[in-house]
Amino acid sequence: MASPQMLKLPEVLAELGMSRAAFYRMRARGLAPKLIKLPNHQVRVRRTDLDAWWAKHEESAA
Repeated sequence: MASPQMLKLPEVLAELGMSRAAFYRMRARGLAPKLIKLPNHQVRVRRTDLDAWWAKHEESAA
């Protein structure tokens, strides 16, 4: 079984079409996709978490 795809923050920002500052403001409000902090202080987002976040916001917009 393959490990889940992990996206780097710049990849997530490009997909969302937002700046790093806007993303972190959204994160501070508890509205951003779940982040995983690595021991080297980098962050990743699981593809499944980002897809679930998209789906949640599509449902609330409809």
